[in-house]
Amino acid sequence: MDTQIIESSSDLNDWLSTPAGAYLREWESRQFDKVVADIFGYHALQLGLSTLPALQSSRIRHCWVSENQSTSGPLPALFTEDVALPFSDQSLDLVVMPHTLELSRDSHSCLREVERVLVPDGRVVISGFNPVSLWGMRQQRARLYARLGWQDDFLPAQVDFLASWRLRDWLRLLSFDIEQGGFGAYRPSVQSDKWLHRFAWMDKAGDRWWPILGSVYFLVAVKRVRGMHLISANWKKVSRKPAVSAVTTANSQKKQP
Repeated sequence: MDTQIIESSSDLNDWLSTPAGAYLREWESRQFDKVVADIFGYHALQLGLSTLPALQSSRIRHCWVSENQSTSGPLPALFTEDVALPFSDQSLDLVVMPHTLELSRDSHSCLREVERVLVPDGRVVISGFNPVSLWGMRQQRARLYARLGWQDDFLPAQVDFLASWRLRDWLRLLSFDIEQGGFGAYRPSVQSDKWLHRFAWMDKAGDRWWPILGSVYFLVAVKRVRGMHLISANWKKVSRKPAVSAVTTANSQKKQP
């Protein structure tokens, strides 16, 4: 297993215990709870980030959490590679991915693997950091400062942002239909309970005035299987028309002598 992936996942799990992480975890938990409560089936999987229990409101009986490191939680834990899931084709009804693609060594292959294990009309629920946001700009500045030898981290440095419009394109290429989506968490990148509370008004204002600038996005997509409709050959049978008997009229009849 890739050591860098394990470290980045661990860093993000630890970051969720900070004041800003708790604020993010609370917002995302509400979104996951609202969505998964209305999804039915037999098997569900949370792929990564076990410190954010995304399936706690699910009504699906068999639920698992897949991690790439040791973890503890209320759900059974599996230890897997996100690009090689130990499930057969079309065996899961729901897969939730809280920031999974941002920590994957190959996010596109990870998404293809999720498409493989989902049943037709199965759903995938994804959350991720928005690069076009206050948090995204802070992360870009931190990377610039890191090149100059300065330290200005807010999010874990290993988190690789994936824009929502790029993710939508990937999902469409894999025959997913976007069912719903949105943005949230509009407060600035501060790690103080006091200042997070003071900027609470920005959540309501952001939803109304600058909705696409939320620090995180949330997407729900449905797997569609494009079936083929076999059309039999429409051979036209040449029907023989019945012979038309000659019609004689009084004028055409000639009297024989």
